[in-house]
Amino acid sequence: MSSITGNKGRAASAANAPGRETFSGAFVLPRFLRRPARYAKALATGRVSIRPHAGSVAALAFFAATGLYGMALGGHTQTVTQAVTTSAGFALEDVHVSGNVETSDIDILQQLGLDGLTSVVAIDAHAAREKLIELPWVIDAQVQKIYPRGLSVRLTEREPVGIWQHGDMLSLIDARGDVIAPLNGARHAELPLYVGLGADRHADELEARLLFYPELRARVKAAIRIADRRWDLRLDNGVTLSLPADDVGAALKRFAEFDGGRDVLSRDITAVDLRLEDRVTLRLSEASYERRKQALEARAKLIKAGKKS
Repeated sequence: MSSITGNKGRAASAANAPGRETFSGAFVLPRFLRRPARYAKALATGRVSIRPHAGSVAALAFFAATGLYGMALGGHTQTVTQAVTTSAGFALEDVHVSGNVETSDIDILQQLGLDGLTSVVAIDAHAAREKLIELPWVIDAQVQKIYPRGLSVRLTEREPVGIWQHGDMLSLIDARGDVIAPLNGARHAELPLYVGLGADRHADELEARLLFYPELRARVKAAIRIADRRWDLRLDNGVTLSLPADDVGAALKRFAEFDGGRDVLSRDITAVDLRLEDRVTLRLSEASYERRKQALEARAKLIKAGKKS
């Protein structure tokens, strides 16, 4: 006898089929929960067996995760990593430093916190670079790890162009006028001296103008900032060159044209005043002034005697 099964019959058969989960009412598990639900049911009915030592492995994984979380929470991850990798053969033994002239190797090692227990694996090259840039002379740094036991450090240092005197303080400054470090000893004593309030901030402007006149620049021993408005240049022979507050370049050009072939700076003068746009004023030394005065008086007498005769 043949049987006919309608839609209701097929639905009932599907509900009784193995691996199908139904619940009372219209509630149906979401799709992503159906597989875990089937696995849990099979585990509960004994159709799936747990492999030997699975519990031990799970317990070890739990304790390991707990330990890692504890290390991260307590901030000991770096210490543990360093200890483990050092004992595994990654202890830092060779540090190659280049590009440093003013910064000592000891300062570099101390800044990086390197010791006999440091591991190459645990070194953060980016963080090490940021630490090195904090050193007074360092403007840029490159840090590279060389496995298994090496570290390469290359520095770019700032170049001093002058000494800034403000009050009793003497400091080295770079081409931008930024203070590098206090002046210690006579190592940079040959650099030009910048004196006065604002001399550090405007030193780069003066340097830019003097670059076009290298012979004059080489003779400048001190640049004195007057009322933070203008410069007086003290030369190696004691002559003072007074510059205007504005258009320093034009004043220097005017002096270069005036000095051409005259060698003014080697004469018996004490000052050259360039503050007026239409002239160059020279101040004679006391001895030169007396000689000139006597010469003018003698000339006047000769003229007077000639008229009488």
